[in-house]
Amino acid sequence: MTQEELLALLAADRTLAVVRAPSIPDAAELAAALAAGGIRALELTFTTPDVLTHIRRAVNTASQHGAAIGVGTVLTADQARAAIDAGAQFLVTPGIRPEVAAVATEAGVPISLGAMTPSEVAQALDLGSEIVKIFPARQVGPMFLKDLHGPYPGVKLLPSGGIDASNARSYLDAGALAVCCGTSVVPPAAVQAGEWASITSRASDFTAALGVAAAGS
Repeated sequence: MTQEELLALLAADRTLAVVRAPSIPDAAELAAALAAGGIRALELTFTTPDVLTHIRRAVNTASQHGAAIGVGTVLTADQARAAIDAGAQFLVTPGIRPEVAAVATEAGVPISLGAMTPSEVAQALDLGSEIVKIFPARQVGPMFLKDLHGPYPGVKLLPSGGIDASNARSYLDAGALAVCCGTSVVPPAAVQAGEWASITSRASDFTAALGVAAAGS
């Protein structure tokens, strides 16, 4: 996946699902459930056991579900290389990780570095992160994104943390490219239990709150 393709996907769906769960029974079914609800960008994380196995499973079945599979909570260069080798199509970090950015840039894989302050946003951009993740977004609120567009006009921001259907639209209205959805759409217990129909319903409700039509509707 190129940077342009990831940008286009996020601009269309306006959201990315971040999954943190103690286990995932079938990453392909998870990706299909989210895609059916209109969320085609899926971030698995290194906090989930055997995440590399799940990445391979989801990537190898992409023709069935059409989702883009990335990996988050990437903290080291070794993790970045392992994720890319497993087929991850994009990388996400919780903070500024120059060594991870270097691996992603060398491999030609899109990366979204996490930032919290204006200085960190600048550093993320300097390191090649065209999409800057604002985390934890709940601590600063939507207007922080609007303020960032003053010194950084056109910056592509991806807020994460504490976002649900009740407040997601406000982040988009403040200038976010897209928002991350987490436990409100993919509760760890529902993922672990393989409650795919419930996750599709949650994804549909979330995308509806964004004003985005679900796939196939």
